[in-house]
Amino acid sequence: MEFWVVKLAGMLLLPPLSLLLLALLGLLLARRWRSGGLSLALCSLAALWLLSTPVVSNSLLAWIEPAKPDVEAIRQAGAIVVLGGGTYFDAPEFGGDTVGAFTLERLRWAARLHRETGLPVMVTGGLPLGNTTTEAAQMKDALSRDFGVKVKWLEDRSDNTLQSAGYAREILAREGIARIALVTHASHMRRARRAFVQSGFDVVEASTGFSTSGPLNAMSFLPNAWGMVQSRIFFHEALGTGWYHVRRFMVSRD
Repeated sequence: MEFWVVKLAGMLLLPPLSLLLLALLGLLLARRWRSGGLSLALCSLAALWLLSTPVVSNSLLAWIEPAKPDVEAIRQAGAIVVLGGGTYFDAPEFGGDTVGAFTLERLRWAARLHRETGLPVMVTGGLPLGNTTTEAAQMKDALSRDFGVKVKWLEDRSDNTLQSAGYAREILAREGIARIALVTHASHMRRARRAFVQSGFDVVEASTGFSTSGPLNAMSFLPNAWGMVQSRIFFHEALGTGWYHVRRFMVSRD
């Protein structure tokens, strides 16, 4: 229940829906309060434009992304832990659910790290969106078939990063492993690291999927769909971090 409440809240609070709702509210208010209502609508549309431009969205993501990975530090970990990043549902060419594009980026980097360090691999992810197979099972299949990498541990019960951290700790504690190389997107690393540290891990950041804008030109100031995706990721991480703090406060009070 909590999962779907959080998802619904995110849909309402994150752009572009939040900005479109504010613009609609402004138009409704303009019927009685013309200047204030129109100002709200115009500001919402202006924000929608700005957040859809590469120059703004890349800057937002770069602000929360960590430094590039240190492979020598990663070598000192006891395992590589890869977080699930979504499912490609009912993929016709694969005959069913398989890893989505974000997950595939993480797996590619994890496979490279495995070959360079020899560290064993754990994959994490359950059935957060009703997939027919767990994200962990999809990741294991992709690593084995497409990258020739054997997965040692599956954590297939989690619906979010906090749960992944807790369940992964249960599994790896039995193996005597506390220091891990955590593989996720650079934009997600700050929040993911906090969750895994709180669960008792010593985390070495092994980020991938950094935001790259290329040379600045006129197109950088024009809105596009990918710009909005990146801005949405930024605000999703900000809201997620805030929710972690609220949740932790509520648990401490209990």
